[in-house]
Amino acid sequence: MRTDHSKDRTTRPATPIRRLAAIGIGLAAVGAIALSSPQPLPALRLAAAAQAVTAPAEGAYWHTRTLWKGTYSHQLGRGKNRYWVEEQKVSERWTALDGRTWRGFRDLGVRPKSAADERAWRRDGSPTTWTRTANGMTASLSTKPDKGMVILDLGAKGAPLIGFDLVDRMLSYEQAQALPTDPAGLKAWIDKASRDPNSGVSDDFRESYVRGQLVGILSDAPVKEVRAAAYEALPTMPGVRSLGKAEDPRGRTGQGFLVDLGWGKGSGGSRQKQFTDTERLIVDTGTMTPLASEVNHGGEPLPAKTSTSTTVTLQIGWTDGKPSVPALP
Repeated sequence: MRTDHSKDRTTRPATPIRRLAAIGIGLAAVGAIALSSPQPLPALRLAAAAQAVTAPAEGAYWHTRTLWKGTYSHQLGRGKNRYWVEEQKVSERWTALDGRTWRGFRDLGVRPKSAADERAWRRDGSPTTWTRTANGMTASLSTKPDKGMVILDLGAKGAPLIGFDLVDRMLSYEQAQALPTDPAGLKAWIDKASRDPNSGVSDDFRESYVRGQLVGILSDAPVKEVRAAAYEALPTMPGVRSLGKAEDPRGRTGQGFLVDLGWGKGSGGSRQKQFTDTERLIVDTGTMTPLASEVNHGGEPLPAKTSTSTTVTLQIGWTDGKPSVPALP
C-alpha cells in the first residue's frame, strides 16, 4: 500500500497500549509518527548527572529493522473471483547518541494470501495494481516494491525531535542509562511516569499501560540491563503468561510470552468498547530483544481474515551504518 509517510507527523497522546505492530487496514496511514512527548517532571527526572555516560563501542546508532506482514482489510477482485492479499513492509529506525532519530520505510508489494486466493487472482486477470477509495481516502496497492524513503523525525515547529522514545518520554542517552535495572524498580518508575498529569493515563488503564511499556522497552531501550529488567518484569505482570521456549517465523528460538493488550473501562468508570488484543511475543534471551511479535486484533470491526499481523525483527542493536532507504530483505 502506498502511503505518504512524510505527512504522517502528528503529536501522539499517551496511550495505555503500546502496539508493536499495526494491522494493515489499507485506508489508514501506517508509518512514521513524530513524537513530541512532554519532558519528565522534576519528580520523575533521572539522576543522569551522577552517572558517567558510557558510549557504546558497537556503533553510532541504536538501530532496528523489522518486517511487518498482515492481510489487507478488504477482499479484492470482481464477481466470484474474490481474493485476499497480504501486505509486507520493512521499517527501520536509527537513533544517534545525540537523540536524533531517522525512520525508513519500504512497502514490499502485495501478494495473494493463499493458494486459493492466487487461483482467484489469476481468474481475475492477475492484476498488479489496485486503487480503493473509501471515507474520502484513497489507497493504492501494487505487487511491486516501492522506492522507499527515509526521514528525520521532526517536531511541530520543524526542529528535530531529540531523545530515545521510552515510556512516552524523549530521554537522553544519559537518562536511558540511568533507568532502573531491577524489575521492581522499573515497574515502579513506569507506574510513576503514568501518574504524571500530562500522561493522560487513567487508573483504569494503568496496569495495561505498564505492561505495554515493558514490551516497548525490549526494542526501544539502548541499554541491555534495562531491557533485561523489562524481560524479568513481564511475567510478574497480570495479563502475561510465559509460554516457554518458542520458535519465530524464521526458525529462531527464544522465550515466548502471551501478553494481554486489552482494555475495557474508560476514564471515570464509563464503559467503552472492549478491545481484546493479544500478543505472542518471542524474546532473544541473549540480547534481551524481540525476535518476533504476532498480534491478534480482537473486538474490532475487522474481518477474521485480517485480524492477525506479524512483526519479525531482522536486525536490532548498535550500528555504524548511516540512515538510508531500507534495502529489500
